[in-house]
Amino acid sequence: MRHRLKGVVFDMDNTILSSKIDFQAMKNETYQFLVSKKILPGGYNLDYHTTSTIIEEAIQTYRMTEELRNEMWDIAKQHEVYGMQGAELEPGAVELLSELKGRYHIAIVTNNSVEAAEIALRDNGISEYFDFIIGRELMKALKPSPDGFLRVLDEFKHSANEWLSVGDSWIDGKASISAGIRFIAYRSDIDKLKQMKVYPTAELSHLLELISLIEQIEEGPV
Repeated sequence: MRHRLKGVVFDMDNTILSSKIDFQAMKNETYQFLVSKKILPGGYNLDYHTTSTIIEEAIQTYRMTEELRNEMWDIAKQHEVYGMQGAELEPGAVELLSELKGRYHIAIVTNNSVEAAEIALRDNGISEYFDFIIGRELMKALKPSPDGFLRVLDEFKHSANEWLSVGDSWIDGKASISAGIRFIAYRSDIDKLKQMKVYPTAELSHLLELISLIEQIEEGPV
């Protein structure tokens, strides 16, 4: 049987790793910093934002000096480093990656820094499973922009319909779908996905369910 799929893109936090990053605190601190520097106005409804969307809006003002950018990213990095300390794997992660390795390309697209991602994956003994790791330094724009996913497609010279992506957040789904890649929601807030107009191809409550889902896709009509 020929493979119809060539690869799978995973998010990292709360998809492969059980992240302890306080994303709410990261978002609030980043926003307050940007307001204090008069880059963004006060009064944002942060329920409709993530740290990445706030950062993107700040960048789009074209008022960010290099010094301010570095200070802004330092806030995120501090939360990432602290939150990834002692982070454990999501249940079934090793078994799933072992099953996929050698059959498909495996990539990670994360808004975390490449350094933080590589350290977390290495500390958990799974870095060798991944063929390509895209962190924020390698993207023109963070998720929900599709740029990271487009980098993966360009790296392997495949079409979008030959890949799947798996993630827990609406920004993962938005980025994936915008790149033309089918999105599989893992333990996601489905109401939040709908609110943000993200409609996954399938939903997983356990990572190992992905194996049977891939088998169904492989055996489906050409």
